[in-house]
Amino acid sequence: MKKKLLAVCLVLICSISLLNAQKLNVATYNIRNDNRGDSIAGNGWVQRCPVICELIQFHDFDIFGSQEVLNNQLNDMLAGLPNFAYIGVGRDDGKTAGEYAPIFYKKDKFKLLKSGNFWLSKETTFPNKGWDAVLPRICTWGEFEDRTSGLRFWFFNLHMDHVGVEARKESAKLVLSKIKEMCGTEPVIFTGDFNVDQTNESFTLINSSGIMRDSYEASKIRYAQNGTFNGFNTDRKTNSRIDHIFVSPTFDVLRYGILTDTYRSAVAESNEEIKSGNFPKEVSLHKYSARVPSDHFPVMVVLEYKK
Repeated sequence: MKKKLLAVCLVLICSISLLNAQKLNVATYNIRNDNRGDSIAGNGWVQRCPVICELIQFHDFDIFGSQEVLNNQLNDMLAGLPNFAYIGVGRDDGKTAGEYAPIFYKKDKFKLLKSGNFWLSKETTFPNKGWDAVLPRICTWGEFEDRTSGLRFWFFNLHMDHVGVEARKESAKLVLSKIKEMCGTEPVIFTGDFNVDQTNESFTLINSSGIMRDSYEASKIRYAQNGTFNGFNTDRKTNSRIDHIFVSPTFDVLRYGILTDTYRSAVAESNEEIKSGNFPKEVSLHKYSARVPSDHFPVMVVLEYKK
């Protein structure tokens, strides 16, 4: 009888522990817009899309923010990621025109409670350019509930302007004010291509706000052999992180990684076999070109939320 009671107690303890500690695989990924120039250079969307979708599936993203996503790319990603749904609109007309800053999430894992968008500008309710920005910029947000644990959290995702210094600073202030207004003390995840690195004033505004913190700095384990921008060049390195995941203090950051996955594309000489005495005679290599799926590396974190 005592053994049965002990077993029941252990099961209850494990169940309570699982309910009180909820892990999430969260990411941000600028996938690079579909354009003719990249296709000519060998980095076309048609060849990159399957790699991006496989990368997302393999690394098991639960929910992620993306940037530079055109409507045709959105549809291609949904086809390649059938277990995901999305929220977001095109920044040019609030419908399907221009780049999205969508949030993709696993349909069977999360329930969408509410969602919306606002423009990074003084006028937040319709498409327009803010401050010194050269393009209209948008932030997409959603409130989600984990179907298993019942955890509710907010997710904000954006792409800040690549030129406007004032626009980036004011955009940071705007989103922070929205988070305070909308979310209160509830858990929040804030992702995006911020177009500023960890030394910039706009980054510091968010990281020192007291309501959001940089997941890189907070992480217990880091895997960051490069910065987050690569320019489609596998032979370049930077220490600048311009793609960020900020989280509220209610999350523990267990792991942080900049995923530098590559793939190979054929070159003219790829049919020629390369043999070596260093591996079995049955094995041969062919000359291929190393490529990256986007001009940005995705950033992934493993979060734990404790009630």
